[in-house]
Amino acid sequence: MSLEKKLSGDNTSVRIMIEEKFDFGKVHDFRDAYSDLPDSVHEVIVDLSHTEYMDSSALGMLLNMQKALNGKVSRFKIANCRPQVAKILKISRFDKKFDLS
Repeated sequence: MSLEKKLSGDNTSVRIMIEEKFDFGKVHDFRDAYSDLPDSVHEVIVDLSHTEYMDSSALGMLLNMQKALNGKVSRFKIANCRPQVAKILKISRFDKKFDLS
């Protein structure tokens, strides 16, 4: 699988790790990763440390996740971006909607 979900020990955050390509092929797996979160989760971290490529559908998936979890999750973070992925996110102004690191 090219996507992995891990809940924190105290169940207050979830980390979704995406491998290599973040594109339309991940739409169902990505949606499944956040669709059944416990009510105790207040932070979602999308870890892109292994992601080398993302396209516009990935940007849409991130926005859909944020919209679906609005009111339930208070913090959305995109972590460990490689330079080429960070550039795409900044050009698309995702640094205004997500905490980028």
